[in-house]
Amino acid sequence: MADWILAALAGLAAGGALVVGAVIAWRFRVPTKVVASVMAFGSGVLISALAYDLVLEAQAEGGFWPTVSGFATGAVVYVAANRLLDRLDQRNPRGRGESAGTGVGIALGALLDGIPESAVLGLSMVGGSGVSVPVLLAIVISNVPEGLSSTAELKNEGRSARYVFTLWIGIALASAVAAVLGFVLLDGASGSTTAFITALAAGAILAMICDTMIPEAFRTTHAFTGLLVTSGFLLSYAVHLAA
Repeated sequence: MADWILAALAGLAAGGALVVGAVIAWRFRVPTKVVASVMAFGSGVLISALAYDLVLEAQAEGGFWPTVSGFATGAVVYVAANRLLDRLDQRNPRGRGESAGTGVGIALGALLDGIPESAVLGLSMVGGSGVSVPVLLAIVISNVPEGLSSTAELKNEGRSARYVFTLWIGIALASAVAAVLGFVLLDGASGSTTAFITALAAGAILAMICDTMIPEAFRTTHAFTGLLVTSGFLLSYAVHLAA
């Protein structure tokens, strides 16, 4: 199987986790505490994956400055995009006692999370090393509760099944495209370039965790948030050592 097809499948699996969460929310009424607990656990998994499988890899590929500049750029771009969407009232900040905002806003928020994540999956395959299993695992674990919680809110707003699943399937397909582009466009790129892009994704993901996942989880799990995040971190660390 061609490498670009594997990259597409990895991106589709990552984005498909959003669809899985949507299906669960549409068919069942999942307790808020369960969603929040998975969100906290997924935060820890992502933090470990970005630390060991993105930042350290970027450092090895291109050195200190491309890694630092990429990481900072990713965080700034993510935060700036979120602020812009908030000003346009397309996506209300989560974790502040407000409603989820419009369906378009939810889709844009998921895309902001998913595009850099999927692109780095494709990038991880450059050089024939295969898909980064810890990163893929982290993305899947974090995307399921996001699709679940957002779909539950859309369902409460009276959105149709056709609308909801068209939304999430479209985002899953966009994730597959991002993974392919991450592989194709960066195959043969210099170490500094790949380091910058990898670190950029890591910075965006960390900003997303702090802006969205941990505040939303803490709103429900409170004192247990730290333990859940730590558990997720240790699981991802173990996967990293075993991979």
